Amino acid sequence: MKIGLFGIGLDTYWPQFEGLKERLESYLRFVENKLSEIHPSVFNAGLVDCVDKAFETGRLFRTQDVDIVFLYVGTYALSSTVLPVVNKLKAPVVILNLSPDKAIDYASFNAMTDRTKMTGEWLAYCSTCPVPEIANVFNRTGIEFHEVTGMLDDDQECWNEIQEWVEAARVVHKMRYNRLGCLGHYYSGMLDIYTDLTQQYKYFGGHIELLEVEELALLRKVVTHQEMNERLQFFYEVFDVQEDCTLEELQKAAITSVALDKLAEQYQLGSIAYYYKGTGNEENEEAINSIILGNSLLTARGIPVAGEYEIKNVQAMKIMDSFGAGGSFTEYYAMDYLDDVVLMGHDGPGHIAIAEGKTKVRPLKVYHGKVGNGVSVEMSVKNGPVTLLSVVEQKDGLMLLVAEAESVPGPILQIGNTNSRYRFSIGARKFVNDWNSHGPAHHCAIGVGHISSKIEKLGKLLNMKVEKVC
Repeated sequence: MKIGLFGIGLDTYWPQFEGLKERLESYLRFVENKLSEIHPSVFNAGLVDCVDKAFETGRLFRTQDVDIVFLYVGTYALSSTVLPVVNKLKAPVVILNLSPDKAIDYASFNAMTDRTKMTGEWLAYCSTCPVPEIANVFNRTGIEFHEVTGMLDDDQECWNEIQEWVEAARVVHKMRYNRLGCLGHYYSGMLDIYTDLTQQYKYFGGHIELLEVEELALLRKVVTHQEMNERLQFFYEVFDVQEDCTLEELQKAAITSVALDKLAEQYQLGSIAYYYKGTGNEENEEAINSIILGNSLLTARGIPVAGEYEIKNVQAMKIMDSFGAGGSFTEYYAMDYLDDVVLMGHDGPGHIAIAEGKTKVRPLKVYHGKVGNGVSVEMSVKNGPVTLLSVVEQKDGLMLLVAEAESVPGPILQIGNTNSRYRFSIGARKFVNDWNSHGPAHHCAIGVGHISSKIEKLGKLLNMKVEKVC
């Protein structure tokens, strides 16, 4: 992901006000250094102060294929020297309206005897002056823009906001180049999870690869005995394997886990949605029955996997994981009115990297609602702040639905599934009613931390509506 940065000024000022240009350039370098601390790849095009430089900078940004542009407003500048920079860019623009200090030192300023120098000093604080002009022109020419207002330094609120814009742009970049593997087919009858794949391309970009279960079954056949044993040992290091798990089922899971890694590498997958009903093909069914541990490992290392072929939700999981929050596959389990919490979890893979304690592996004689049996994972999301995210498909496109909550300790259902207790600021009843009112599918992604402000910025960059429930 590459950041484009440029500053603006007015070339007419430079011969009139000695040192003003150099001062603004030093401020621009300061912004560059601060941005570089957030993200290492920053292309600073310098100070644009005339139309010729504006066209040149626009060409440079297109050549560099920048993902987001930060426009540092140092002083007054003509909108005609700004528009050519971004007019042909598809990258979003964030206007940085940053003052060099908290306030002008009025006493020192008014004590100056040279009114020309006084004007030069004022112009160094004049960043806010051209912003309405720029905004007006951007609006009338259809250029999407966002604004951060604050100070160059000693303004944590301002730089936190800038950091969130960078993080959101980074997620946009990851989604744009993500390869999503769809293994198998939909769970028959779950109408809410069916999705228009072209809409997924429209909003997120990336590539979607439709995969056959036979591909995984074939890869299982070439897994060596050594690879199986090494993965089996890794299971015991990563998971809390319960004593009633049979060696045979664990070995099947180890073979499938290695095969999944090979499948992900073969197609360069960054996420996977899967489901397979089965028709009696033993090799295919064994591959799917033994898939949960391997999918949990993939999810923990940044390749989220959603069951029931839930493409929309694996997109939400990828977003959460790209923000560094995790993103575990989740649905409602039950209401607890005594403690005013909602129990949520899911069968199949969990995001073990955000688990509270070590994830347990339990044997299941039946996968409820699905064919087969085998070993599964049981975990709770870390206690503390969490964020819920759903990619909602509406009649007119996609939107993001978000809520913030707390993962709280307490009893869970020890049934070999992911399972957590969530408390909401608006209460369990109102949360469920409000969340459901937006018509999401019955799955969502849950990650650690409160990151709704980042998701709201992501929605703006993706041109997606964002609804926050709480």
